[in-house]
Amino acid sequence: MVCLGNICRSPLAEGILKSKVNTDAVFVDSAGTAAYHVGNPPDIRSIYIAKKYKIDITNQQARKITVKDFDFFDFIYAMDDSNYNNILLLARNKEDEQKVKMILKESNPTKDLSVPDPYYGGDAGFEDVYKMLDEACTAISSKLS
Repeated sequence: MVCLGNICRSPLAEGILKSKVNTDAVFVDSAGTAAYHVGNPPDIRSIYIAKKYKIDITNQQARKITVKDFDFFDFIYAMDDSNYNNILLLARNKEDEQKVKMILKESNPTKDLSVPDPYYGGDAGFEDVYKMLDEACTAISSKLS
């Protein structure tokens, strides 16, 4: 799960998907395309909205995506076009490129949708993002099971 700073959208996506899969069989992680917040916990508003839905993301720490992630993960989900394109810049070959997907394509396959960055918005933005990611993660978990 990848967004810009790895403190709002991708930590939520990580927590939501972890709540829907067998974490002994599926490893879920998140990262950012920028290093602004490396080592920091998720934004307090992401923590709050996750907690509202009984998901604990407080132990997550922001990290930056690396080329090695292509070796470790089968799927890399981008939250928006900008992050999608930045992830593709790290890809070494077609195999790497094929792992990169827009997360909302999972729940809305015929639409080109992005998860809006709620960082500069109000609390309602975090609720909206949660609902989008929950729907997408439900689709992903169905595919994985």
